[in-house]
Amino acid sequence: MAETFTLNTGAKIPAVGLGTWQSDPGQVATAVEHALKSGYRHIDAAFVYGNENEVGEGLKKAFDSGVCKREDVFVTSKLWCTYHRKPEENLDEGLKKLGLDYVDLYLMHWPVPMSANGNHPLFPKHEDGSRDLDTEWSHIKTWKLMEKLLKTGKTKAIGVSNYSVKFLEELLPHCETVPAANQIENHPYCPQQEIADFCKEKGILIEAYSPLGSTGSPLFQEEGITEVAKKHNVGPGTILISYQVNKGHVVLPKSVTPSRIEENLKTVKLDASDLEALEGIHKKKGITRFVYPAFGVKLGFPDKEE
Repeated sequence: MAETFTLNTGAKIPAVGLGTWQSDPGQVATAVEHALKSGYRHIDAAFVYGNENEVGEGLKKAFDSGVCKREDVFVTSKLWCTYHRKPEENLDEGLKKLGLDYVDLYLMHWPVPMSANGNHPLFPKHEDGSRDLDTEWSHIKTWKLMEKLLKTGKTKAIGVSNYSVKFLEELLPHCETVPAANQIENHPYCPQQEIADFCKEKGILIEAYSPLGSTGSPLFQEEGITEVAKKHNVGPGTILISYQVNKGHVVLPKSVTPSRIEENLKTVKLDASDLEALEGIHKKKGITRFVYPAFGVKLGFPDKEE
């Protein structure tokens, strides 16, 4: 039985899920189906990834072949920035593509409302190239609309993504429902301890995306990681995924390669010295963030904005 964590709703969430961001068209359905056949019970998707129809195909194949049932799989989707004024509409579009009646978790992808009537449905820009933001709306108003989604049955839980302490401190005083999760970039180059500690205190589960860094990430050659990997006789990827699970974080490695998908599900128990070695890497190398869209908004991540 795969390891699980418990959300503040009481629901169980598998500790390791399949990430689907930046997976190429034509590969996602097969990756999802293979992941479910390999024992995954957690699939992380998002409207803006542009591949939810393929995620849905993979889910359907697994359900139809008897690999698993819908109620056994934890599925996440995310509200995109141009839909902040109409979350239910965005959720409905996502459910249609996924071929589902509900998702288990629906996240606000970024706390940045963008114009719904701009020059692009997903990434609107002004003539000068700057991001066309919806400055008359706020992420707090978006959250109040997301809270209403819980009554529809279209999502079992709601949460946030890419929230710093600054944005959570703005949001939490207005919450009837405390976010179940905060999905953030997390790896030894960017452990985000401040937000991780803050969320733990508030009962918000951390989900780690880009846990292996980015494509061609130097993390796989990082000496501190390779040493821990040798000690446990596993690859650096296993250590990077285990690092998150050992910290109590859900982890979302992305892959479309069957062998890698299988490998990513295997974790090892790390001891205090392992974690200390991994935690020490950013102290020597500094913080490196791989995902930082040019929104033109101060998101409260100090390593990029001071």
